[in-house]
Amino acid sequence: MCIIKSVNILKKKNTGDFLKSKPYKLGILVGRFQTLHSGHEMMINKACELCDKVGIFIGSSDEKGTYKNPFSFETRADMLRSVFGEDIYIYPLPDIGVGNNSSWGDYVLRNVVDRFGEMPDLLISGKEARRISWFDSVEGASVAELYIPKTIDISATEMRECFINGDVDRWKEYTNPKLWDKFDLLRNEMFAAKDNTETHSI
Repeated sequence: MCIIKSVNILKKKNTGDFLKSKPYKLGILVGRFQTLHSGHEMMINKACELCDKVGIFIGSSDEKGTYKNPFSFETRADMLRSVFGEDIYIYPLPDIGVGNNSSWGDYVLRNVVDRFGEMPDLLISGKEARRISWFDSVEGASVAELYIPKTIDISATEMRECFINGDVDRWKEYTNPKLWDKFDLLRNEMFAAKDNTETHSI
């Protein structure tokens, strides 16, 4: 596990002014965001604090309408844009059926390079053990990993249950106010998917 200090490095411009630069050039997060909650938001905010550019890769982007993945890629991207605006870049990341291992890591990095034209230098994660071997087989890959421990006691599964149970108050407790007007829309999508237990997501 990497311990990363959140510091700003000062770079001097030719004009003599000072320009604040962040410690990392490109940070990435990978997640399904089914649905977006305050735990996700905390990780993304940390990424924006540390990185010049932040890429969000929405996993299982090819699946929707199931209990595990009720929301489409477009719905999830819309939630992220509603909260973070232009501060992040959002891309789909379809499943390839290999699980959390170095083959998946290779796939993630290929997608990052395809989108940004460069390798990331920071991976931000909330589940260290699942990602520890992602980049083991990638020759020349040097990606720092920032594991952010879970300090907000909520999961996306619990949030999906809030839609099913109509528990809007608990949902709001862990949801950015910018998303509150989407509750009914999201609940409708959840209800349409709640009985479909089939999934290709690993």
